[in-house]
Amino acid sequence: MNMPALDAFWMPFTPNREFKAAPRMVVSAEGLSYRTADGREVLDGTSGLWCVGAGHRHPRIAEAMKRQIDTLDFASNFQVGHPGAFALAERIAALAPPGLDRVFLVNSGSEACDTAMKIALAYWRSRGEGQRNLFVGRERGFHGVGFGGISVGGMTNNRRAFGGAMLRADHLRSTWDAQTQAFVRGQPAEGAAMADELETRIVALHDASNIAAVIVEPVAGSTGVLVPPVGYLQRLREICDRHGLLLVFDEVITGFGRLGAMFAAQAFGVVPDMILFAKTVSNGAAPLGGVIVSRKVHDSVMHGPPHLAELMHGYTCSGHPLACAAALATIDVLQEEDLPARVRELSPHFEAAVHSLADAPGVVSVRNIGLAAGIELAPLPGEPGRRGAEVQAAVFDRGMLTRAPGDTLVLAPPFISTRSDIDRMVELLRAAINDPPPSSRGAP
Repeated sequence: MNMPALDAFWMPFTPNREFKAAPRMVVSAEGLSYRTADGREVLDGTSGLWCVGAGHRHPRIAEAMKRQIDTLDFASNFQVGHPGAFALAERIAALAPPGLDRVFLVNSGSEACDTAMKIALAYWRSRGEGQRNLFVGRERGFHGVGFGGISVGGMTNNRRAFGGAMLRADHLRSTWDAQTQAFVRGQPAEGAAMADELETRIVALHDASNIAAVIVEPVAGSTGVLVPPVGYLQRLREICDRHGLLLVFDEVITGFGRLGAMFAAQAFGVVPDMILFAKTVSNGAAPLGGVIVSRKVHDSVMHGPPHLAELMHGYTCSGHPLACAAALATIDVLQEEDLPARVRELSPHFEAAVHSLADAPGVVSVRNIGLAAGIELAPLPGEPGRRGAEVQAAVFDRGMLTRAPGDTLVLAPPFISTRSDIDRMVELLRAAINDPPPSSRGAP
């Protein structure tokens, strides 16, 4: 196909000048692979962007979307509804942990986070506690790119340019400890006490009566797969209960199968007050996200004159018919093909495969859980992130797409992968790490 000009499109989270000087373009996809304009196969080592768990162009999802576009292309959910949104909300509520059975649909994880923050503020206002407007996040957490998500998020590069426009927030320390966790397989056995900071520092400093919600990713994915210690999330839940705080799990990455359960809340055995979701819910075929809300929080907001909206919030495409059709089909595929079970079965092999990279040059940490892993490289002196970016580009040239937040290479294969697919992905990573670009040669 003819390639378009590159100048007009300002690419997200991309060094635009570098990319447009040497573009990496894909033109089609199927199953586990993309294809480039010159016909090369590129394995999808990151499930698109953590979202294509069932593989690209799954026929059931494609057919559901084709049927929908021929029936109803668009309907607003502002005071008019369509069946797909209600059917999807019911399916998601049935999959969620007990007590979480109200679903607000949006278009992305970023919107989901900002929506949950608004719901939390509305909840406390409905209870006569409108002073609760401080949010607690975590260092190295990513909760999207809305001003709410940036405020509660803890990624310094995302926050730096926008500091003057953020909401009130404080941050727990990250669960990552390089001294004790560098090559731990799965959850670290020690470290649950990291959660105590919520009580001993943050509640002590701000007082619980001013805190709206604590928002954390069960596994921090976008900063390189940071896995919570055993008991950490349980400890957070206990502290929130003791001080009457809402607990929100950002499951944009972990929701719908990545850890071998529909939600990480189920995998870890901890029930929050809200769950954010996006990405895999529609297998990446259409933009979709949402917030699963506890009945307690939802019902508290349902007050006021019956002819007025209880929550003044929403988006034009909230619950878009095409996105709902894609999500309903994706849930069918996840359940009928039992893909979460497939993740559980594949996870031990995946763990062994990624940890085999521990002896590769410059690797300083390997972290994993479910079908998610981070392989961290020692940074080049004075140039953090460059080594990761260069190895990411080298892996693409060899035939696999990965991501490199900073100097960590992320591997998050589709759920339909086989053991041999995993082995091939890991060997492509090893080859790129073993034969680094010129700027990395001689580095530790």
